[in-house]
Amino acid sequence: MSTLLTTRDVQALIRVDKSTIYRMAESGRMPAIKVGRQWRFPEAELLEWLGEQRTPVLDTAVTPAGHLKGGLGNLLPPKTVQALADLLGDVLGIMVIITDMEGRPLTEVANPCGLFEAIQDVPGTLDTCIEGWREFGEDVDLTPRFVPSHIGFLCSRGFIRVGSELKGMVIVGGIAPPQWPPPPERIEALAAEMGMTVAEIEAHIDEVYYLDEAHMDWIVSLLPGAGTLISHLASERGHLVTKLEAIASLAGPAMTRSES
Repeated sequence: MSTLLTTRDVQALIRVDKSTIYRMAESGRMPAIKVGRQWRFPEAELLEWLGEQRTPVLDTAVTPAGHLKGGLGNLLPPKTVQALADLLGDVLGIMVIITDMEGRPLTEVANPCGLFEAIQDVPGTLDTCIEGWREFGEDVDLTPRFVPSHIGFLCSRGFIRVGSELKGMVIVGGIAPPQWPPPPERIEALAAEMGMTVAEIEAHIDEVYYLDEAHMDWIVSLLPGAGTLISHLASERGHLVTKLEAIASLAGPAMTRSES
């Protein structure tokens, strides 16, 4: 994973003021990612970008670029996003869901494990899951890694970036940690939390994905690429829609004149 540089790091590298760097990042002209309210700059992409510049980086060279408005759900049709989640679930062999940066689902959970299927319709479960997914979006470490969910199985995520903004996440999960099933007291606590009986939880507690370390490392290595694929699809469709809207706005007056 590329090291993330701060604005101060970039200042020292290209010798321009902060306002210029902010405008270049905002315009999409410089490789950048917005994490919360702060800009971060992938070092490898930035160095590659600098090598492609044939003129000095000057404030006067900054040109505004169109931004793709709206969230990821507005940039890709729901059926397309669901098809991508289903495909990733089949390829990776685990649970997959695509969300926005607030953790709100843009798809159904693809390839759910039996434990998740057993509890997903319990009132409050979705809200608890969304809160956990939202915390994924607030984590400034862009490197995917597996962490325990509130249910106890392992989850990870890759970011979906459109232009300079993080627009969504590919979240995977349903994987048993090394110590599974949980001890009886944890199962009792989970049952109480879900409003279920211990017997109902125990009936599905082993219905999770058991993967070895190599398989989990392989999944983590693919998550950035999965996010990038969805990023490209969203970007291309967003640019196409923007162009079509521009053509329509030009055609509108022409059609009005022809009809009058």
